[in-house]
Amino acid sequence: MANTYFFTGFPGFIATSLIKKIMTEKDEINQFYLLVQPQFLQKAEETLRKIALDESLLLEQFTIIPGDITLPDLGMDAAILDELKGEITHVFHLAAIYDLAVPEELAIKVNINGTKNVNDWLLTLHNVQRYVYFSTSYIAGTREGRILESELDKHQSFKNYYERTKFEAEVLVRQIISKVPTTIIRPGIVVGNSQTGDTIKFDGLYFILNFFDKLKFLPIIPYLGAGKAEGNFVPVDYIFAATIYLGHADIGIGKTYQLTDPNPYRCKEVYHMLMKEYLGREPFGVIPLGLAKWFLSFSAIRKWLRVEKEALDYFTCMAEYDCSQTQKDLKGSGITCPNFKDVIPAMVLFFKQHKNDSEKQVKIQ
Repeated sequence: MANTYFFTGFPGFIATSLIKKIMTEKDEINQFYLLVQPQFLQKAEETLRKIALDESLLLEQFTIIPGDITLPDLGMDAAILDELKGEITHVFHLAAIYDLAVPEELAIKVNINGTKNVNDWLLTLHNVQRYVYFSTSYIAGTREGRILESELDKHQSFKNYYERTKFEAEVLVRQIISKVPTTIIRPGIVVGNSQTGDTIKFDGLYFILNFFDKLKFLPIIPYLGAGKAEGNFVPVDYIFAATIYLGHADIGIGKTYQLTDPNPYRCKEVYHMLMKEYLGREPFGVIPLGLAKWFLSFSAIRKWLRVEKEALDYFTCMAEYDCSQTQKDLKGSGITCPNFKDVIPAMVLFFKQHKNDSEKQVKIQ
């Protein structure tokens, strides 16, 4: 039986890239159904045409469905709901608010209520072979020490509403894991393609490159804090390859995978490598992280530096994201996480070429 896919989160970068990779790797494909919010329909159509042109694919294999995960039945028409019940074999739920500075109300609406609506709709389908849900390794919140893939609720607190609502959404997905063959994916902090550097937006670790870019006129640039925490950074092509493999292989059913770096560098080391690659210089001295966060409490400074204050919280969280189950189940697949030192040159080059692209820069409040 050919697979029929349903995606939320299109035309976002990760959803788009996963679809392209599935099309090139999987032979038995019937159709892709792509849930798209009405305001993104034109962009979705343009993205599909580009995919078809770049990958020599047939547009007939894609169906855009206007909808919204925050609505019951995902806002889909009754006729479409009936049509999909017997067709869908694989559901990839990627739609979410990923912004670390997201307001609470919006985070609850999209990340929690949206996931509940996807779950409720999914339970009406008759032939689901796999539900792939995109969580985050940061559902661990402020926990420190070793974080296992099998763990979820440890009465942790959270650094922001993004973490809390993604945690609560994963709780909801876990509640139906016995009813639907499910694979939960917890990426670390995602950076661009390890070979090309390509990425959709400059958030996460790219805030540090923004920081360097704005302060490069200074004779010295100090470290931000002690930087003893592990840097949980992974290239997006590793995320794609591992997700598609684990989201189709029988071994992935009922499991949670932390797609994190099995051999991470400390944040101080990453900071040093980034500055060396971007500016050809080395950090000197240290600014206490508390003082840096105080400066970033001023909107004008945040906007000038193009840095979200919340990003600095990840320099001090002494968590170790265990990914031993991931490594075990990927063994023999040929899929491995690259050494992050080898990812940095492509990442920095792409940033240099596109740093002034307003569509890639995150809007700082």
